[in-house]
This record gives sequence, structure tokens and C-alpha cells, in this order.
Amino acid sequence: MPRLRAPALLAAALVALLAATACSRAEPAQPEAAAPVDGGVAPEVRLGYFPNVTHAPAIIGVEQGFFAQELGGTTLTTQTFNAGGDAVNALLGGSLDVTYIGSGPAINAYAKSEGGVRLIAGATAGGAQLVVRPGITSPDQLRGLTIATPQQGNTQDIALKKWLPENGLTAGDGAQDVHIANLDNPRTLDAFRQGSVDGGWLPEPWSSRLVLDAGASVLLDERDLWPGGEFPTTVMIVRAEFLQQYPQTVDALLRAHLRAIDLANGDQAQARTIVNQGLQKLTGNALADPVIERAFQNITLDPDPLASTFPQLAQDSVTAGITETATDLSGFVDVTALNAQLQAAGKPAVDAAGLDQPGGIGS
Repeated sequence: MPRLRAPALLAAALVALLAATACSRAEPAQPEAAAPVDGGVAPEVRLGYFPNVTHAPAIIGVEQGFFAQELGGTTLTTQTFNAGGDAVNALLGGSLDVTYIGSGPAINAYAKSEGGVRLIAGATAGGAQLVVRPGITSPDQLRGLTIATPQQGNTQDIALKKWLPENGLTAGDGAQDVHIANLDNPRTLDAFRQGSVDGGWLPEPWSSRLVLDAGASVLLDERDLWPGGEFPTTVMIVRAEFLQQYPQTVDALLRAHLRAIDLANGDQAQARTIVNQGLQKLTGNALADPVIERAFQNITLDPDPLASTFPQLAQDSVTAGITETATDLSGFVDVTALNAQLQAAGKPAVDAAGLDQPGGIGS
């Protein structure tokens, strides 16, 4: 009998060795599947979003009561942010469950959480521009000037830092460098008026505000840098644990999200009014009609997260010097729930572009 046990022990040792080797791969950790809690319905959901036109689906969903209606007995608690890094900290710190956020911080959240968040839907495409002082008509004229972005490592900050070297420019403090100032969007408007910054790479409505309220001109529309003019500006991400525990609550959020997008795409005038009312509540100020009209012209509301762009966005963070290596995005995207809601509404499914599987194209 002992002679028969030896091969079995050897086989067990080999299995253990192979398992240890597999676990040593430098891949984001994937949380183990967990059964839904309380039938998949959360007692409360904490939702984050920004007071920006690029977060129109969130604002419409809150203002019209879509989230509250779809959530039923689940309490909705909302919190607003001015930049993606702050929303990421809240999500990873456990004070948020779901948030609307820019593509760059969404990738950062996945990396920092070691796979603990999921991208579940798109919200807005487009809606970011590099706006500058009148008379600046070429990238070379930016040498020695100061350009603002909302926060270091946020979506627009990464876009600017990638674009500069592509146009023979460097970011820094020297006389020939482009100086980058990381400012909250309202401070950028004030700083531009005061002359302490010369422009900004900004999301809507702030690019429109600098143009129409402060006399800036457009040097670049970011849509011109992407094939077909499409790039994800705002997406929805959720803590993976929350998604596993409360899938019915996530379904309810997605139904409200789709209702908001349908309203905006069906009646843009009504959507502008609703968003402006929401912005007034959140910031104390409504936008002038020309500003919000221009802002809406520059965005597309769409639940498709444009997943195929995310490997490039991850590489852009490296090019911009925000991260040392491109984030492995295997398993980052989970549009299963979104596609179920789209199918129920008779709409086409969106593509996860392979990022819903370990070892996908982002690995």
C-alpha cells in the first residue's frame, strides 16, 4: 500500500506547485463569486456623480426620480465630486457603491483595487476640448504657457499629457515647457479670467463656459483624436463585491440609467432643462442657455462603454507618465446586466471587446 501512495503524493505536490505558479502571475486579483445577499436587493445604494454636463444621465436620473422609482425600497444616497481621483478614493474607501466617472480614473480604480471594481455601462462619449486664449492657433504657441486640467491623472489630464509629446512639447516648469495646473473646474474658469492660466483641457460644460463666458477659443476637440470621433468620457463602475451581492439593485440602477439616456436622446431640449436645474441645485448656479446648448452639441449619451478603446486608454496613462505599466484590464468589463436590460428593451447589445474574460485583449 505505501508503494501505491507515493505516486499520489507526488501528483498532489505537482498540482500544488502548478497552482502556486499560476497564482504568481502578475494579473489583477479576481474576487471569488458570492451568492446574492437578501435576494440581491440592497437596503441602500450610494451613488456618485459629478456636476458636469458629461454626467447628464446621472443628473437626469436623480432629478426625474428614475433611480428612486426603479430602486423601490432601496434607499438612494448620492454624493457629487469634482474630479475622478476623489470618486475613486470614496469607492475604494467603502463610502460609495457605484459611481459615474471618467475613463482614466475608472482604469485607475481597477488597478488600485486589484480587480475589485467592474465597468458596467457607458454614459457619455465626447465632450472634452482644449480651449485657449484667442490668438493661440498652434500647439507650438503653448510653450511657456499654463494649461489647466481638473486633477492629476484624471481623464483630461492624461489626454493632455499624451498629446503634448505627440506635438513636440514637454510638460514641466521650464521656459519652453507647457506648465500644467491641476485645478477644480470652477477655479479654472476664475483663473482664466484672471490671467493665471492660458487655457484648459476640460470636460463640458467647462470648455463651453471658457469659450462663451470668458472668450476662449478651441485649439482642439478631443473627438478629432479618435477614430470615428468616439471616445468614452463618462462610464459607470461598481464595486465588484456590491455587484455580486446585490445584482437586482444593479439591474434597477441600469434601468434608470437607460431611461435617462432615452429621455435625453428623445428630447434634448427637455434634457437640457433638467440638467440645468440639477446643476443649479448642486452648484448654486445655472448655465446660460447658449452654454448648455453648446455643451450638449459636443456630447453623445450612449450606454455603450466603447470597451475596445480601453486598452489604448490604459497605454495612454503610461505615455502620460501616470502609471509605469499599462493596467491589465482582463475582467474589467461586465456588461452582462446591461445587455440583459438592453435586450428587454429591444435594443442591441454592447460589446465587452474581450475585457470580460481573464486573459482578454487588455492583458
